[in-house]
Amino acid sequence: MRKVRKGDIVKVIAGNDRGKRGEVMRVLPEKGRIIVKGVNIITKHQRPTARQREGGIIEREGTIHISNVLVICPSCDRPTRVGFEVLETGEKMRKCKQCGETFE
Repeated sequence: MRKVRKGDIVKVIAGNDRGKRGEVMRVLPEKGRIIVKGVNIITKHQRPTARQREGGIIEREGTIHISNVLVICPSCDRPTRVGFEVLETGEKMRKCKQCGETFE
């Protein structure tokens, strides 16, 4: 079970984009990195190919390390560390360390 998942809203706490919020588009657990929408924009010089007819300079999101973000709690809307709690049903849920609420 991961602390940061696809679809989470996160706040960047380190790097050039410190303070920005965005949605996690992709998680790369084997590398310990994530891609956040609108954060760490990189430019790529793309050559025209059969799949992509138009070349040029393309801007897209780069990866950032998971340790450089905090998950935004859906209930208290604050950046928080994430803990885990086992419910009576045996299901393991993520838990906000700020307000104590569990979330999926």
